[in-house]
Amino acid sequence: MNDSAVRRALEAHWSASDVNDFDAEHRIYRADAVLEYPQSGERIRGRHNIQSSRQAQPNAKRFTVRRILGGGDLWISELVLTYDGQPFYVVSVMEFENGEVVRETQYFGDPFERGASRAQWVEPMD
Repeated sequence: MNDSAVRRALEAHWSASDVNDFDAEHRIYRADAVLEYPQSGERIRGRHNIQSSRQAQPNAKRFTVRRILGGGDLWISELVLTYDGQPFYVVSVMEFENGEVVRETQYFGDPFERGASRAQWVEPMD
């Protein structure tokens, strides 16, 4: 699978994630894929278990893709994941083999207040 095809697959994945189309969202994963959440210390093995864990998630969620970067077998997506109206900043690192995700690691960051000490050098991001 070339880089353009992987990018299209990732765009379809995140679009399906945004509308809770769980079948389409999980087509990108190999059957024995592994998903890790380092902040909570969780590892989920297998596409079926990954999908089941996401279907069981009770919060209303929305995904906004900020950008997708990568090439070959390593791709990174920067996202804003909104749970019940609260934004979380997420980096998803996906490793591919033969066009399928074999490992994904998701890192979550909470928003924080702007620093007054650096205000003269920054501009707000929307």
